[in-house]
Amino acid sequence: MNTLARRLPRIVVFVALCSVVLLLASCAHQPQPPAYDDLPGFWLGLLHGFLIFFSLIGSLFAHVRIYAFPNSGRWYDFGYVLGAAIFLIRIGASSR
Repeated sequence: MNTLARRLPRIVVFVALCSVVLLLASCAHQPQPPAYDDLPGFWLGLLHGFLIFFSLIGSLFAHVRIYAFPNSGRWYDFGYVLGAAIFLIRIGASSR
C-alpha cells in the first residue's frame, strides 16, 4: 500500500482539528477597556516583566494578573518582554 494512502486519514484529521481550533480561537476577544488617561506604558511593562515570577506565584493564591490590562500597546509589550528576559536570564546565570 502506498505511504501517502496510509497517511491520508491522519492528514485529514490533523487539518480538521486545526480548522476547528482556528474557528474557536477566532471567536475570542478582549473586553473593551474603559477610557483611561494614563495607561501603563514602557516603564510599567519593564517593572511587570521584572516581577513576572512573583506575580505568577501571587496569581496562584489571589486574583493577581501578571500582565496589565488595559495597557498602551506595543511599548508596554516591549518593556514587559525586556524585563522578563532580563529577570529570567539573571536567574539562569545565577544557577550555574
